[in-house]
Amino acid sequence: MQPLQQRLKAAQHSLDRWFSISQLGSSLQQELTAGMTTFLTMVYSIIVVPDMLSSAGFDRGGIFIATCLISAFGSLLMGLWAKLPIAIGCAISLSALTAFSLVLDRGMSIPVVLGAVFVMGLLFTLMTQTGIRQWLLSHLPTGIAQGTGIGIGLFLLLIAASRIGLVVSDPGAGLPLTLGELTTFPVIMTFGGLATIFGLAQRRVNCSLLLVMIVISLLGLLFDPDVTFQGWLACPTWSDAAQGKLFNLDIVGALSPQVLPSVFALLLTAIFDATGTLRVVADQAKLLDSDGQIINGDKAFLADSVSSMLAGIVGAPPAAVYIESATGVMTGGRTGLTAVVVGLLFLLMLFLSPLSYLVPSYATAPALMYVGLLMLGQVTHLNFKDSVDALSGLVCATFIMLSCNVVTGITLGFGCLVVGRLIAGEQDKLNGGTILIALLLWLFYAVGWSI
Repeated sequence: MQPLQQRLKAAQHSLDRWFSISQLGSSLQQELTAGMTTFLTMVYSIIVVPDMLSSAGFDRGGIFIATCLISAFGSLLMGLWAKLPIAIGCAISLSALTAFSLVLDRGMSIPVVLGAVFVMGLLFTLMTQTGIRQWLLSHLPTGIAQGTGIGIGLFLLLIAASRIGLVVSDPGAGLPLTLGELTTFPVIMTFGGLATIFGLAQRRVNCSLLLVMIVISLLGLLFDPDVTFQGWLACPTWSDAAQGKLFNLDIVGALSPQVLPSVFALLLTAIFDATGTLRVVADQAKLLDSDGQIINGDKAFLADSVSSMLAGIVGAPPAAVYIESATGVMTGGRTGLTAVVVGLLFLLMLFLSPLSYLVPSYATAPALMYVGLLMLGQVTHLNFKDSVDALSGLVCATFIMLSCNVVTGITLGFGCLVVGRLIAGEQDKLNGGTILIALLLWLFYAVGWSI
């Protein structure tokens, strides 16, 4: 018994030293809880991504395996190498582009689309290695950077409200959205869970988000007929992967003049979406250095871009940093161990896929809402003495939510900032990098490459 305890203590000490857990003010329990929290808020991706891509002709079983593999690989790379508490998975927005725009709308073959994903990932990696991506981040004005965090917070609130049916599409001629039913079981569970999180957080219960998700999932199993136990195991087979698009990519086709605009659309969207999200989550985790740059940012950027390259190889849509990582950060995740836990759990989902159906959307909605509300607190960091910067940040925030697109919000924010500075006679507060980024973003939309 004594040797076992000694080995456990030695293992814990090794983890602490490798991830600097104590140094960053965290604990092993805190990191494990944070990893489970992040995983539960993003596990929906292994259901949503295969569902979208199967409608475009992808094999559902193959995409399920590919989605789990990319989420596992990207999160493990981020955790073990970059040592940041940030998870990677198949991007929902880029999955929608892959399925509905590239395959169904533009009629591209699936191998060519996967070739485009690989080429995008390769270009993304080259931009990361050459420092272009870091340069873009360093020229992100303070107001736009803070507005991105606020906008993503609003976006999380909208996502959560939409997934539980609290806001729905308006079929009439009025506003695009209208209020859903307030008395449905998902809405009651969501706001009951949100209020519980408020109370538990006030009592400083560290794992409040995870506890609420587990309890609501159990209540759903008891009272919601749509939540059913479908078994424990569903072992993947090589035939499932082979029926997908494993190693079935057409790189030459992706380099054709007709496809290259789509490659650049994927690339620019990934650059500003993933980079902005990465900075926001790192800021929430207090992992920015004295210059406001992400600690180990170069490694984090590379983990992100390399994951997209692998996505094209295994037959998945592009990968990206998941904003749901903020839920783990809010639970106390501060080190790469949080991301490692996420990666290992996604590997387990290859064999435990039926369990993913036990976590309904209204179980994760309270956590998403809570994190979104906390991110709105960045409004207090805006410097309204510099109204052009602050208001441009709010333009960015507002239109991230209204357009459901991070890049659109950043584009409009940059435009307002540059034009506002020029009209105010504050050219000295602008630099060539900021002006160049603004022009590139507007050109991106002008030529119709936007998503």
